Amino acid sequence: MARIPTYIALNKFYEERAQEVKDYFSHLPNLVGNEFPYDIPLAYVFLRCEQAQNRTLYGGVVKIHRGKREFVSRVMNYQHLTRDGFKDIFKNVFGSPLSKETIEKMEEAEKTRDRVIHGKSVPDNEIREAIADVLEYAELLNNEVSGIAGFKPFGNMKGFKGRADSLDNRTTKWLMKGLGFGVKA
Repeated sequence: MARIPTYIALNKFYEERAQEVKDYFSHLPNLVGNEFPYDIPLAYVFLRCEQAQNRTLYGGVVKIHRGKREFVSRVMNYQHLTRDGFKDIFKNVFGSPLSKETIEKMEEAEKTRDRVIHGKSVPDNEIREAIADVLEYAELLNNEVSGIAGFKPFGNMKGFKGRADSLDNRTTKWLMKGLGFGVKA
């Protein structure tokens, strides 16, 4: 039997997540159910996930390495992140790779997402499972980043930086190049 056999089970699974994850994916309950096909909530959770991955790297550069917020934000808007690129830059920014558990959780969801996006027929139970995997990934990534840097990318990042002085733009530019970003800002 599947872990998430119905939309009711998916909504229950969502309600069991940490509050910051529920807040981050706040539109998910309205997208799950009989109103929309499951590819809509799947696309939504992956959109929000990619936004959080950008927030993760942005937060790491600003908080850990003291990069200048405005400059880092501009670079992030130009940065093309691939799946492997995110993992590589994460390791550079945070000083350690993502855990195997976190990577595997996302890889399972990505397989389903890829099949849906490329027009393949995917049963609803597999899509519900992928959505649940993304929610679990969000909690895992939040825990990892919080343990290293003290902020949660799938949550409210207000005040995450603190009062530390930032580097100037030129130094931030070289810092980001060294971390593996394609600096074009």
